[in-house]
Amino acid sequence: MIIINVKEGESLDRALKRFKKKFEKTGVVRELRARQAFEKKSVTRRIQIKKAIYKQGLQQDTNA
Repeated sequence: MIIINVKEGESLDRALKRFKKKFEKTGVVRELRARQAFEKKSVTRRIQIKKAIYKQGLQQDTNA
């Protein structure tokens, strides 16, 4: 369970933004989407490799 303490004088929008950040970090939504449809291990591995290649390309562009 995520608990957010609203600080003195803090706007509700700001507290809601902090809640959303914490919720995003837990990865609940990502896990739910992953569980909706079964994915073979080979497919997940292929996706991870594609992501790694993409990230590596971005890093090379920034370093150049």
